[in-house]
Amino acid sequence: MPVDDAARFSTLLRQTETIEASAVLFRQAISAWMFETFACLELDVANKERHAFYVIDWPADWRNFYFSNNILSRDPVVDALAHYREPFTWSDIVRDLKLPQQALQIFHSARRHGFNDGLVIPILRAGRSRFGLVRLAGCSPDIDAESRTTLSLMGICFFHHVRALVPHSGFAKPPANLTAREIECIRLVARGFSDRRLGTTLSISQSTAHEHVESAKRKLRVSTRAELIGVAASLAIIAS
Repeated sequence: MPVDDAARFSTLLRQTETIEASAVLFRQAISAWMFETFACLELDVANKERHAFYVIDWPADWRNFYFSNNILSRDPVVDALAHYREPFTWSDIVRDLKLPQQALQIFHSARRHGFNDGLVIPILRAGRSRFGLVRLAGCSPDIDAESRTTLSLMGICFFHHVRALVPHSGFAKPPANLTAREIECIRLVARGFSDRRLGTTLSISQSTAHEHVESAKRKLRVSTRAELIGVAASLAIIAS
């Protein structure tokens, strides 16, 4: 039976110990509003390279289309965060904002993949440009204010729950296109490891360890190791 009450959903969610189990529960909950799929992520809208997908429940064809075409860099849902702080739908964006044709084409592509509308739940994080984002898609009709509130509460609970699991369970997609070795180095740098100690621990040369750290800094658009640790913590690459 679909979970349609935010308080009950929160209670059931706290009982799940894996991201997979949490996603199954959330999918059941949102189906009561005819939403079929979702994604949960965190990003910095001022530096979109700084992003991390915690859960991607999208069908394979939409997922491949989205990432192979680098939609994140020009996603109208992400760009709309400059205008909305409360939950909003794709229909709201089209109605309220003057979108370029390129943005409209992304919505047209989503509809060709079977998604008539979507609900976006923004979660403001530290600073003015960092957001958690839970985005639902499906064939839902217009959603009334009470339903938006209920779905928003569920989405916020889901975001924080899976974010806490990610450092140990892993990401749906490597954050900021980091390699597994780069993530490993970031986590050791956060523990105070020098390049020499990184190399010894990972059985690689000191110069190779240094290059892994420098590559991670470039991908996350940071200039110092202290900033690297801060951004990594913000994306749940390391537990904060």
